[in-house]
Amino acid sequence: MAGAGAAAGIGVHGFGQGAPFIYFLLGWLFLPVYMSSGVYTMPEYLRERFGGQRIRVYFSFLSLLLYIFTKISADIYAGAIFIQLALNKTSSEGLWTSILILLAIAALFTITGGLTAVMWTDFVQVIVMVAGAFVLMGISFAKVGGYQGLVEKYPYAIAEIQALDLNNKTCGNPTEDYMKILRPADSGLPWPGILFGVTILAIWYSCTDQVMVQRTLASKNMTHAKGGCILVSWLKFLPLWIIIIPGMASRILFPDRVGCADPKQCTIVCGNPNGCSNIAYVELVLTLLPAGLRGVMYSVMMAALLSSLTSIFNSASTIFTMDLWLLGRKKLSHKEPSQV
Repeated sequence: MAGAGAAAGIGVHGFGQGAPFIYFLLGWLFLPVYMSSGVYTMPEYLRERFGGQRIRVYFSFLSLLLYIFTKISADIYAGAIFIQLALNKTSSEGLWTSILILLAIAALFTITGGLTAVMWTDFVQVIVMVAGAFVLMGISFAKVGGYQGLVEKYPYAIAEIQALDLNNKTCGNPTEDYMKILRPADSGLPWPGILFGVTILAIWYSCTDQVMVQRTLASKNMTHAKGGCILVSWLKFLPLWIIIIPGMASRILFPDRVGCADPKQCTIVCGNPNGCSNIAYVELVLTLLPAGLRGVMYSVMMAALLSSLTSIFNSASTIFTMDLWLLGRKKLSHKEPSQV
C-alpha cells in the first residue's frame, strides 16, 4: 500500500474504505451462520449448505491455488524485498536466498505453533507495529514540511533523470488527482469500480475466505467474534495515515529511488525495471528511524510478514486436511489430522 501511495497517491485507500461495513457483515450476518453450522472450513460449509462433495472439492482446490498464486507469492516477494534492502543486497541471488529463508521460518512456525501461536504473536506485534508506524509517520511529516508540504511537494517528486528527459515529460509523473479517493470513471482507479466492484470482492475476501474467517471461527463465543470485527473495523481507518501517506512522503524524500521511471535506473536501484515504488516504506525505515527504533521496526515488519505467511499456511493446511485428505481416508487414527 505504501508503494501504491508513492506511485499514485491516496486513491488506493478506496480498496479499504468500505472495510468497516464489510466486517459488520461478517460479524452480524455471515458468522452466526458459520458458527451455528459447526463447520471448520468454508468448503465444508458449502458441502453442508448445498450437499454433495464436488463443490467442496472444487472450492478446496480453487482456494489452494489462489493462496499459492496471489497471497503467498505476494507476501514472499514483499518480504524478500525487505530483507534484500536491509542487507544491502541487489543481486537476484540475494532475492532467492531471502525467499528461502522466509519459507523455512514460516513453515517451522506453522508446524510447531499453529493458529494459536499466530494469533498471540499478531496481538503483540500489532501494538508495536502501530506505535512504530505512528512514529515513522510523524518523522515523515516533519521531513516534508507537514501535511501541507506533502500536498504541495508530491506533484514535483520526479526522478532527476526523468525531469531532464525532454522527449518524455509525463512518464512516471504523479497523477493530478493524487489526493482524491473517488476518481473519474476513466482513471486508473475509477469510482464505479471502487464503490461496486471492490465491495463485491471485499465481501468474498473478508466474509468467505478461510484465511480471514478462521480467526473468527476460533473465537470463544459470538460476543468475542463480534468484538474482534468491531476492532478490525476501527483499525482499517489507520492505513491511510500510517502507510499510504508515508509512502507519498517517501517519494518526496527519495525521488530518484522511489520515483524512478527509467528502466535502466530502476534496475540499478531495486532490480525491477518497471519501477521501485514498492521500496517506499522500507526506505523510510532504513533512512529516517534512529538505530534502536529501526531495529524494532525490522523485527515487527518481519514478524508481520511471517504472520501473514503462517496464517495462509495454516488455512491451507486446514483445507487440505479437512476437505481433501480426510475424504480418502476411511480408517483414521486420532493423531493423523494433526500430523497431516
